[in-house]
Amino acid sequence: MRVMVDTNVLFSMILFPTDHSNRLKRALAAHQIVLCSYVVEETKQVVERKVPDRARDIDKFFASLPFTLAGTPTGLDPSAYPAIRGLDDLPVLAAAMAEQVDALVTGDKDFAAVDVDQPTILTPRQLVEQWAAGGRPPAWARGAGAA
Repeated sequence: MRVMVDTNVLFSMILFPTDHSNRLKRALAAHQIVLCSYVVEETKQVVERKVPDRARDIDKFFASLPFTLAGTPTGLDPSAYPAIRGLDDLPVLAAAMAEQVDALVTGDKDFAAVDVDQPTILTPRQLVEQWAAGGRPPAWARGAGAA
């Protein structure tokens, strides 16, 4: 399954490694991770703005995370997409739809009301609950301190 991950999820995984985020990493490891350029840049900006002393962790995190980088559509016409409350979230939705990912993992409640067949919009908890992959996860997804 191809899974796109939103900024708020990455932010939490980078800055707040917990048992839940480690389970999320293992669940993501069972799938092909797709990140759009908008989310990568937004994650960097948010971390640098909110927690500047942790900015050095961003590159390390992205270097350890196996993902496919996707472009983000530009010049978006909101009327061409399902209604979304936060228009700043439209690039993420547009990228997920353009990349035809199976799921978009986000903690952003603005996505909860989006009426779209694909991608399936999941919270991190929902992805972890649905995860039933066997085998040992890759090294980046193991360990309590992996971020």
